[in-house]
Amino acid sequence: MTRPRPAAAHAALPVRRYRLDTKGAPYAFVAPFFVVFGVFGLFPLVYTGYVSLTGWRADTPGSESAFVGWRNYVALWHDPFFWNAVKNTIGIGLISTVPQLLLALGVAHLLNYKLRGRTLIRMGVLLPNVTSVAAVTIIFVQLFGRDYGMVNWLLGLVGVDHVDWQAGTWTSWIAISVIVTWRWTGYNALIYLAGMQAIPFELYESAALDGASRWRQFRTITVPMLRPTILFTVIVSTIGSLQLFGEPLLFNTSQTPTTGGSQHQFQTLALYTYDQFWQKFKYGYGAAISWAMFGIIALFVAVNLVAARRMRGVDAS
Repeated sequence: MTRPRPAAAHAALPVRRYRLDTKGAPYAFVAPFFVVFGVFGLFPLVYTGYVSLTGWRADTPGSESAFVGWRNYVALWHDPFFWNAVKNTIGIGLISTVPQLLLALGVAHLLNYKLRGRTLIRMGVLLPNVTSVAAVTIIFVQLFGRDYGMVNWLLGLVGVDHVDWQAGTWTSWIAISVIVTWRWTGYNALIYLAGMQAIPFELYESAALDGASRWRQFRTITVPMLRPTILFTVIVSTIGSLQLFGEPLLFNTSQTPTTGGSQHQFQTLALYTYDQFWQKFKYGYGAAISWAMFGIIALFVAVNLVAARRMRGVDAS
């Protein structure tokens, strides 16, 4: 015969369930993200780090368990093709990111005014971003063609000789940067526009009453109020430029597109990693390049954050 529970213990059950639900529900809600991140993000990162310490090659049986320590990183330090890829990645990133964000800021400022059909214009600004990178790059390859490209045709109208955009370092950087800028300017413009619409309109009215021009309002109100948004786009664009892969891969029309041109003149870090993995099947060395690229991205993000904090400190003082 079971004894009945005391009334106090029976009444405490809903309270315990409520506490468990209050404390445990947030963890249950965020758990799927961390599970997915652990399986598809953290585990590949850790495993790639382990592979980078091995001499794993597809043409060497049993090499997947050959531990070589830091030998791959030492070889990477003395690899001229790696440093060439670093130079190309940073060069293309600077040429594409800076004009892209400046154009996006200007486009967002124009879209912030009351225009006819501005909803349709905003949708049109985003169209380049939703277009396939393969389709966009193939079209731009035709535009930058040496003999029959429209860009060279336009340059010929002003007396400039035909340019072989793929052959030179600077010319290939510029061509690829144009593709990247065309694809991502509208995306960043909409982010800036969302930030601008959160700025109180009374600030602009007060500035207009004080006689401030639109340019002065933009410089003294819009840009300072958008500083967190600008920092976000700078970091995201920096990460994206350091991971650039599709545009330089498809821009190369040779039989080995992963080389980034005949002289590796536009081979980025992502292209070089892919070339070592899937063309030369050096899994250990390719993993070391991936971790080096991760370190470079982390360094650039840290520099951006430090610069942003110092700017905040200057403004506060």
